Amino acid sequence: MPDAPQPAPEPLTTARYRALLDISETISRHLDLDELLHALARRLQPLIPFDLVAFVLYDAASDKMRLRTLDAVGEPLPFPAEVSRRDSISAWAMDHQQSLCLGTLEGETRWAPVLDIMRAGGIQSCCVLPLTTAATRLGALTLGSQRHDAYSAEDMEFLQHAAQQMAVSIENAINRHHAAESRAQLERERDRLQLILEMNNVLVSNLDLHELFPRISACLRGLVKHDYASLALHDPEQDVMRLRALVFPGGKGLVREELVYPVDGSPAGWVLEHKAPLLLDRMDTDRFPAPVTRLMKDDGVQSAIFLPLQTRNGVLGTMSVASVEANAFDEANVALLAQMARQVAIAVENALAFTQIAQLKDKLASERLYLEDEIRSQYNFEEIVGESAALQRVLQQVETVAPTNAGVLILGETGTGKELIARAIHNLSPRRERTFVKLSCAAIPTGLLESELFGHEKGAFTGALTQKLGRFELADRGTLFLDEVGEISLELQSKLLRALQEHEFERLGSTRTQRVDVRVVAATNRDLLKMVGEGSFRSDLYYRLNVFPILVPPLRERREDIPLLVRYFAQKFSRAMDRHIEISPGATMQRLQEWQWPGNIRELSNLIERAVILSSGAVLQVPLTELVAPAAAPAPAGDIATLEQNEREHILKVLRETGGVIAGPNGAAARLGLKRTTLHFKMKKLGIRREDVTES
Repeated sequence: MPDAPQPAPEPLTTARYRALLDISETISRHLDLDELLHALARRLQPLIPFDLVAFVLYDAASDKMRLRTLDAVGEPLPFPAEVSRRDSISAWAMDHQQSLCLGTLEGETRWAPVLDIMRAGGIQSCCVLPLTTAATRLGALTLGSQRHDAYSAEDMEFLQHAAQQMAVSIENAINRHHAAESRAQLERERDRLQLILEMNNVLVSNLDLHELFPRISACLRGLVKHDYASLALHDPEQDVMRLRALVFPGGKGLVREELVYPVDGSPAGWVLEHKAPLLLDRMDTDRFPAPVTRLMKDDGVQSAIFLPLQTRNGVLGTMSVASVEANAFDEANVALLAQMARQVAIAVENALAFTQIAQLKDKLASERLYLEDEIRSQYNFEEIVGESAALQRVLQQVETVAPTNAGVLILGETGTGKELIARAIHNLSPRRERTFVKLSCAAIPTGLLESELFGHEKGAFTGALTQKLGRFELADRGTLFLDEVGEISLELQSKLLRALQEHEFERLGSTRTQRVDVRVVAATNRDLLKMVGEGSFRSDLYYRLNVFPILVPPLRERREDIPLLVRYFAQKFSRAMDRHIEISPGATMQRLQEWQWPGNIRELSNLIERAVILSSGAVLQVPLTELVAPAAAPAPAGDIATLEQNEREHILKVLRETGGVIAGPNGAAARLGLKRTTLHFKMKKLGIRREDVTES
């Protein structure tokens, strides 16, 4: 039986057009660009004779031609991954938008870097077709053959149709790739923004470093895996690092919170110096020989990132993230953590500022409580004792000026009670619920008086280790009492005048102006008007202080108040000493009223306190012998008595007043404030005999 006739083979053109349909089907099945290019090369193999096929695409970023796919029979040719447009035959086809067919490569001098490789690989002829869509010039398709004149006009026509379809598919694949990259980038950006949002919520919700940092570490762990996180702050005074927060659940305890280590030779020191992150793939104790590096390594840390906590005020310290594995981090981790570190630095600065403000607030509250307790415990308006007309005139002036904000200048001799008058003005004023602050201008050296008045910043001068509030700030919305105001230097008087007029000043070492609302009450025992004439006191300051002058009378001008004052001081000191003392006899009181009291009320108070101490019984025994007026002028050198002579005459005088009685509550020993045995010893030493006592 004869064989059945075989069907005639399809014309080549028909097979090629069918191949174009297969190319379209291939395009629809492949989404990845590299897979697509290899599939297209396989589709061409049965239809077009080639020993080499290459897809070369244009990279606009580098302005070079990049080899994306190369299929060759036998060993692949060593084409470079990138070629400049000048040396690329594919670039020529793309730029001129023309297909190029070279029947032989011999003698062709153009595009030598590419053609030399093809010739060396046995390629004799080639054709190049541009890959172009309506919108983009993508590159070129290159086919090579080991035969001369391998590609006919019919081949070129087919390849041009195929290249058009391939260009569309390649463009779609590139667009899909870019879209996928964009989606991935958007997802990464979304995750980063979500982390920033979470971090912001953590940072603004807590100002305690020990509570804040574990939550920061938990946020960072979502994007950067780590086993260790710490926060170290720089102490510039001692040039050391202090580990303020640590999260290391798997550690051995070698690295711990509050660890103090030197900056020199540590990774933190490098970060502080360079103000840049530091990535260590391993803990290098040779490069960083500080003990803390060895401690971290021994505690299990293998690799770490150290980041500066930098604000506009400088580098506060470092944040560290570490792993128990080597090479656990890359540059992408460093970039992300560096961005987070800037936020953490702001939060740390805020936390430190909050802590400092809280400490200053507590300190200020303590100072105010101290001052207010001092006022309540030592001084009251009721301590102004007296019924004399002179004192009543002063109190009427106090009642008149107290409700106002006018400045008051209290004049009077030393010891007349000027501070009590100032306190009375404050207690009767609308400012009585605020602080009364006093400052004795004579008790503080001139160099420190400005700091006491206006305060100073840390480092303003040698010894200024911390910031200090001045008396003006302490007295804000209250009253400031400047005692002995006449002792202020001329240089400081101008600054005081500005504070009184403008209600503003600057602390020492600061350029920031402080505004306060302070009522100033000044006092002096000096003649300020005379000082103005002598040029030692500013006239404008004098008139600013002397808005409402009050002259406190000396005690000798209010003698009728002396009995009341004696009774008041006797009761006050006897209560303090837990004793019961009766008021002294009338003769003693008359003697007290006759005395001129050069030291005024202060002198009387001291005398009564000594009397309470010396009184062994229930009756107040005032040492009247101490009421001796100072000599008007020094005696001639030859007439000056020795100390022993004065002491002998004083003891004889007291013995004669007591009729020679030494012991007992009214005896000479009690009046002199001596023990009986001590008085006997002094009498023997000074040669005092009984006959001397009875002499008239």
